[in-house]
Amino acid sequence: MTIRLVLLGRQGSGKGTQGARLATHYQIAHISTGEMLRNAIKHGTPVGKAVKETIDAGGLVADDLIGSLVQGRLGETDARTRGYLLDGFPRTLPQAHLLDDIARARPVNVVVDLEVPREMVMARLSARRAAEHRVDDSPEAVERRLALYEEQTAPLISHYRKLGVLAVVDGVGSPDEVFSRLVSAIQATTGVSGPGGDGQTAR
Repeated sequence: MTIRLVLLGRQGSGKGTQGARLATHYQIAHISTGEMLRNAIKHGTPVGKAVKETIDAGGLVADDLIGSLVQGRLGETDARTRGYLLDGFPRTLPQAHLLDDIARARPVNVVVDLEVPREMVMARLSARRAAEHRVDDSPEAVERRLALYEEQTAPLISHYRKLGVLAVVDGVGSPDEVFSRLVSAIQATTGVSGPGGDGQTAR
């Protein structure tokens, strides 16, 4: 069984938690670009050094740098043979086109958009800020990030809808309820129900 999945969702939608569960359920690689960038910086790789310089200067990491990291990771044995879940990439339409090129031989099977209302996300992040004293979760910072996400992601949704691989899933409910919906949506789109698969193998 091979499944290649992209998970989209606003900050505070539960995407990280559900992504980890899905990766475990399907026994595929959970690939977080944020984690990859942090590891590259930590280990002082050429990409890591370039990324650190960009971040230290207050800039945005270039698509080609992130693309090279993703391409390398998708070429590793586990992602190539079992499949993967991408979390944090693509974030923009140019990155989506880059992923289309990188994954041309083995295209993405399904792109899941985990939908949680903006006001609920704001409430969750406000509670997290109070509990964890996170400065980066101030109402102003959250508003900026959510606005940027929506501006960048709307074209992504349209792109993947046109490709016929988009599944929109309601992210409101208990973690188990949301997980069940995600698995059902992925099965409906790919025919894959789980590791080893009760359904067909996604090609």
